[in-house]
Amino acid sequence: MRKIIGLLLIASFCISSQYAQTGKGPVLVAGSPEKTHFSAARLQRIDKLIQQYIDSNWIAGAIAIVAQNGNIVYHKAIGYDDKEKNKPLQKDAIFRIASQTKAITSVGVMILYEQGKFLLDDPISKYIPQFKKPVVLDKFNKADSSYTTIPAKREITIRDLLTHTSGIGYAQIGSETMNAIYYKAGVVGGIGLKGGLLADNIKKLATLPLVHQPGERFTYGLNTDVLGYLIEVVSGQSFDQFLRKNIFEPIGMKDTYFYIPKEKQSRLAMLHSDDDTKHVSNTPEVISVNGTFYRDYPNLDGGSFYSGGGGLVSTAYDYAVFMQMMLNKGEYNGKRILSPHSVTMMTTNQLPESLQIPFGLGFQIVTENAAAKSIASPGSFSWGGMFASSYWIDPKEKIVAQFVLQQYPFSHGDIAEKFKVAVYQALE
Repeated sequence: MRKIIGLLLIASFCISSQYAQTGKGPVLVAGSPEKTHFSAARLQRIDKLIQQYIDSNWIAGAIAIVAQNGNIVYHKAIGYDDKEKNKPLQKDAIFRIASQTKAITSVGVMILYEQGKFLLDDPISKYIPQFKKPVVLDKFNKADSSYTTIPAKREITIRDLLTHTSGIGYAQIGSETMNAIYYKAGVVGGIGLKGGLLADNIKKLATLPLVHQPGERFTYGLNTDVLGYLIEVVSGQSFDQFLRKNIFEPIGMKDTYFYIPKEKQSRLAMLHSDDDTKHVSNTPEVISVNGTFYRDYPNLDGGSFYSGGGGLVSTAYDYAVFMQMMLNKGEYNGKRILSPHSVTMMTTNQLPESLQIPFGLGFQIVTENAAAKSIASPGSFSWGGMFASSYWIDPKEKIVAQFVLQQYPFSHGDIAEKFKVAVYQALE
């Protein structure tokens, strides 16, 4: 018996050592609940949840994908892509991932960090001089959008931008005050556009006041767009080219773009909105959101504005490949994008408890303290997009999961959290 146990221990050690040496984690494959710890019967509750919202006329349709240890246990499209035309939703529909772009941009920043191009606590003005000597908003005159400022106590760092503590707000979808200031200066949110350049937008942004002192608090804003331009400056490539060469092509993300190639444009999902009765309706082709927003902007041939904070489109599967790479500590299909240490840093809370939002470098984090109120495991990291898409990655349970809608505004957002509950209740 002792000999058998010894042989088993040696075999286990060899397998573990081989895994450590190769550094290879699982890739996504079509799996089944039986190969994992999921109950096939209980996963069907996800179907019922989505169908309930469709039948209530709150959503047109949704795509969901769940994988454990690389085994895809759930990947379905339920309902309609375009309800007015009775067009069924397909699993390979291309959707506007909006702020899910931020995680990809943050990985791009860390690639350059690992190459020794900068340190995270460097001032951003070292690379984008327009940010030198930042100022903070003091008084604002709503009548004409004029304002006064006070000097910032310190410069904005790259880490401030990654953690949304720089004091930069959001254009178009931010506070009423910053919307007005940015609109007057011609600064845009970065999506739904038919022209312009990221560089021009960031240089204008750099001359405007911050909402608060750098590092003082968490303010969701155009931080990651600034990081997209930082990547262009430091790499000498367009942001689009950099992501394609360093992330998309190495790990096989074949359907992720800023602007969709002509041969794939028919797969762009319809964007939906709430009507006056909070029921789903198709979004008009052109709407005004503190500026003009073009619904089908990703279908432009030769678009030029690469928003690091929200400009990408993708598919549920393609983005799940990116999530699996992060779950694998920076590696996918034999291609290493980041070191495990960098991924650990990105997915560790960087902010003091006083700021009341656990956030890493590009992701919201479930800390040990927060875990008591979260069904996700401690150490899970996540975010979502403006058009009601959301995702999370759970290292403890080895889960990547994503829920995709294309709807803004959206009054029934509790479905995303219900989806998360439905995933964990199926875990045995």
